[in-house]
Amino acid sequence: MNQYSPKMPLRQYVYFALSSRRITAQEITDALGIEPDEIQVHNRRGLPADPARPFSQSWRVVCREPGLCVDEQIAYVLGRIRPRTDRIAELMEKYNRARDEEEPGLEATLEVVRYFNEEEQQDEARTLRERGDHNLFGWALDRETIAFLAATGTMLDVDEYDMTPPSRRSR
Repeated sequence: MNQYSPKMPLRQYVYFALSSRRITAQEITDALGIEPDEIQVHNRRGLPADPARPFSQSWRVVCREPGLCVDEQIAYVLGRIRPRTDRIAELMEKYNRARDEEEPGLEATLEVVRYFNEEEQQDEARTLRERGDHNLFGWALDRETIAFLAATGTMLDVDEYDMTPPSRRSR
């Protein structure tokens, strides 16, 4: 892991999630032999939350390590789950075979979440360049990551949010 951990020009994290209405997070843990970092229970909008009867559950392996590029965060997350690639693919096949329901029984997502603040970014990006440290803004997927996504039927989702106050945004 990178030892450089400045005040961040952006806040970002990565997670791999398996989400389902048909298989529980505990069943995913048992099938993969990997403890998740987080479990999230989702309930239908408008209905009272009922943990005993969730709408769906998400099993997640997460990296929130500051000072890492997105590709380094992805490498950390996939480093934990890549040994179970075949098992993840088997679960995806098992719970997504042709059936009466229209929605998938199990979804796999590699999620990248980034929060930007324009003024801080510019100052921090300049500091990083001056120190010769890597740029946290750029990232790429290597061939191994793309192969994992394809083998497991995992969707890549990237959410980026501009946190600059509206009064400071250019019009």
